[in-house]
Amino acid sequence: MSANERYGPRIPSQREYRIIELVAEGLKNKEVAEAIGTTEHVVKNYLRLIYDKLGLWNRVELALWYEARKHEQRTDA
Repeated sequence: MSANERYGPRIPSQREYRIIELVAEGLKNKEVAEAIGTTEHVVKNYLRLIYDKLGLWNRVELALWYEARKHEQRTDA
């Protein structure tokens, strides 16, 4: 069984991507929760899933991942 079969595509969902954006902007979990209308606990769960999906360890790596993708999208357009 390959990683894709086990974890599905390693592309964040629309909601996950919104959380990534907010974290990359420097918001804390509580602030992210308020921005998307959920609880801090749900945000923590999302972040664990996002880290696993993308093979990352923490918020800093997540922010760097986001910035790299944002830059790629600008150069592709």
